[in-house]
Amino acid sequence: MAKTKIVIAGVTGRMGQALLEGVFADSDLQLHGALDRAESPQIGRDAGEQFGKNTGVKISSDLQSALMSADVLIDFTRPEASMVYLEACKKAKVKHIIGTTGFTTEQKNLIETASKEIAIVFAPNMSVGVTLLINLVEQAAKVLNDGYDIEVVEMHHRHKVDAPSGTALRLGEAAAQGLGVALKDCAVYAREGLTGEREAGKIGFATMRGGDVVGDHTVVLAGIGERIELTHKASSRATFALGALRAAKYLKAHNVGLFDMRDVLSLR
Repeated sequence: MAKTKIVIAGVTGRMGQALLEGVFADSDLQLHGALDRAESPQIGRDAGEQFGKNTGVKISSDLQSALMSADVLIDFTRPEASMVYLEACKKAKVKHIIGTTGFTTEQKNLIETASKEIAIVFAPNMSVGVTLLINLVEQAAKVLNDGYDIEVVEMHHRHKVDAPSGTALRLGEAAAQGLGVALKDCAVYAREGLTGEREAGKIGFATMRGGDVVGDHTVVLAGIGERIELTHKASSRATFALGALRAAKYLKAHNVGLFDMRDVLSLR
């Protein structure tokens, strides 16, 4: 069986390095392209150099060349960069895995439109554990739909630029789906001063930033006399990389369509 040819965007970053390591460890995958910003001092070096490998794949900023004959581009970058990659993938007919967060509604609509031309896995968190957590939160909210208050608490490293995290928002959406409402109609993102009593049916968010925390998420369902806490803690970016590479294999069977990690894990 032919190997899946992978292009990694932001290859010199922390996620890029985790993805590289995952590709090198999987005999079904082949590194096809390694992208970085044009001003990066790593441009022109072998992508496997830090792992003691001579892959023959040079780190480049030439997106068009990197996508030529590729199967999948994996992208954990920034929304503005992801939109550039999305257009390039459409033109090159290359499948796109998007782990970037912080998109606007308009940008999400562009991703959905592009999925009519290419296959896309779009998920704010590629972790297998978080994907299972999303399902558990929806089920819990559906059962505990009366008399329980829902709060989503998250913490990430000091360099994260968006808040709440994309994963926290996805968990909030799962809780809202369980309650049979839209998140936009019940979300509370900030509390300060004399806020009054907590309004029933709201889903609250609390955000913490500091240090090198990879990603902690807890959904609290607090009732009278008891509370349930569903928690996921990521200790390594490898969990996100392995999920994205699993998604790359999933896309072998799909040429068009918009998917998320629940599709990849057959949890729908």
